[in-house]
Amino acid sequence: MIEKLEFLLALARERNFSRAAEFCGVTQPTLSAGIKQLEETLGVLLVNRSSRFHGLTPDGERVLEWAKRIVADARAMRQEIRSPKKSLIGHLTLAVVPTALGMVQKLTVPFREKHPQVRFTILSQTSREILIMLDGLQIDAGLTYVDNEPLGHIRATPLYRERYRLLTSADQPLGDRASVTWKEVAKIPLCLLTPDMQNRRIIDRMLASSAPTDAPMLESNSMVVLAAHVRTGQWASIIPETFADILDQTQSLRSIPIVEPKEVQTIGLVLPRREPMPPLSRALLAEATRLAALEGVPA
Repeated sequence: MIEKLEFLLALARERNFSRAAEFCGVTQPTLSAGIKQLEETLGVLLVNRSSRFHGLTPDGERVLEWAKRIVADARAMRQEIRSPKKSLIGHLTLAVVPTALGMVQKLTVPFREKHPQVRFTILSQTSREILIMLDGLQIDAGLTYVDNEPLGHIRATPLYRERYRLLTSADQPLGDRASVTWKEVAKIPLCLLTPDMQNRRIIDRMLASSAPTDAPMLESNSMVVLAAHVRTGQWASIIPETFADILDQTQSLRSIPIVEPKEVQTIGLVLPRREPMPPLSRALLAEATRLAALEGVPA
């Protein structure tokens, strides 16, 4: 039964029988047969189908919500049974907003020191994608903004405060300043993250409230791409303080605090709100709480 519910979850997410079967590591006929057996067991039609997937039926949508709970509980049970009491074993998949990629090691490195047999997969995703992936059981946890846009029914633990800096060359406008204001930054050509990123929406709001501003000269969903363009001496960008800390800055590349008005956003760990919590998630939450205390961020 659990395997067939996994098939349903994959099909609802991929919206394609072939891709769902590939994700589950089975053939398409095996997945289709599993879905039909689930329909026969429950006595309802779950999938609108002909030769292609056309969505779930109303009964299918109701079963999908139960499937998420049952599969999550089954995974947590297996993790609880298989893990030894002291050092955990397993695999954690985290999705992280691009602006937090520069600090995720502050969470994963001390975690691995305590539990060296736990493997990590770190994905770069938007804040909205993280919530969708949590709901679909595609990831175990996420690092995202926790006080700017609705999060839904999840558990959020603040980790640190995101502050902003102007990244530019020393010979560019404002490049010789000790600090700058949002009004000043709004007047220079910028390269920024794409509008689907919450960081971009925050920056757009700050720039618009300070002064009329032109559209950015370049957009990307990668912080690395932005930093590489600034290094050419032809661009400037707005980056989080934590990302500035990991850049190999030279005398020509400057990271300047944006001080007026002061803008601070909270980045936190987000987890599904389920009990009992899986052992790996529980240990990750404990590490996040420790990190937040070091960063001086109240729970």
